[in-house]
This record gives sequence, structure tokens and C-alpha cells, in this order.
Amino acid sequence: MQKEPMTEYGYKKLADELEYLKSTARPQVAEEIQKARELGDLKENAEYHAAKEKQGHMEARIAELEDILSRAQVVDPSTLPHKRVSFGSTVTLVDLDSDEEVTYTIVGASEANPDRGLISYHSPLAKQLIGKEPGDEVTVRLPGGEKEYEIDTVCYEEICFEK
Repeated sequence: MQKEPMTEYGYKKLADELEYLKSTARPQVAEEIQKARELGDLKENAEYHAAKEKQGHMEARIAELEDILSRAQVVDPSTLPHKRVSFGSTVTLVDLDSDEEVTYTIVGASEANPDRGLISYHSPLAKQLIGKEPGDEVTVRLPGGEKEYEIDTVCYEEICFEK
């Protein structure tokens, strides 16, 4: 069973979503199905079929969340050494062609938000960075082709998940 690293924030976010789905959304959908069932003929009852489809998606999400949470490994990145890139590290890379700097923080899959510089521990870029240290060079395959970066800094910074 593959552990799923995440911060306390990510764990709480997933646990809260699971609790909402089980305690609030599930009874609401059951009520929608019951109301639709009362409309009569189920073969041509669009409301019934829509509610059943919604229930199917919701039950799949509940199962997914239960699986992720059962494998969760809550990590406090502030307690880890960040001499090398690891979970929770904030990494500044320098593009060797353009000298442009980019900064990423490595987080759990459910916490990733590339627009905010938060990349999943499982992403191809993070996998290539894990274990590297400042001064190391990495070649990264991106949708636009290969890019070469030098790792400028590796450190821990408090992770800001929300604006």
C-alpha cells in the first residue's frame, strides 16, 4: 500500500470533505432519489436518473477519499531537514537558458496548485527534484520540450495554501 504524504492542512481538508459528503450530501441525494421515484415511471424519469448518477459520482468520491485518507502519512515539513529537496521543500530553480527563476513547493497530491507554485510530490518535476541539493542540475521534460535547471536554493518556508 503506497503511503500518501500530505500536510495536516491537506488531511483536514480531505477529512472535512468526506464528512460533508457522508453527513450532508448523501442524505440530500437520497431525498432527491425518493422524490424523483414518487414521480412515477422510472424508465422515463429524468430526475430519477440524474439523481442516481449524482449518487454514483458522490459514492465514488467517498470511496476515493476513504482510500486516500487510509493511506495518508501526515508530514510536518517544518520538522524535516531541507538540505536536499524533500516533501515540503521550497525550491528555487534557475533556467540555464534564460536565467529566469521559478520557485516551487512540493506538497501532497490533494494540496497541489501549480498556479500558486504548489506541485504534487508525485509530479514528474517533483520526482526529478527529490533528493537533489543546491548546485545540482536537472533536465526536466515538459510539454513544451526539455528544460535544464540548476537548483539555486532549497529551504522550508511556511506553506500558504489559500489566498
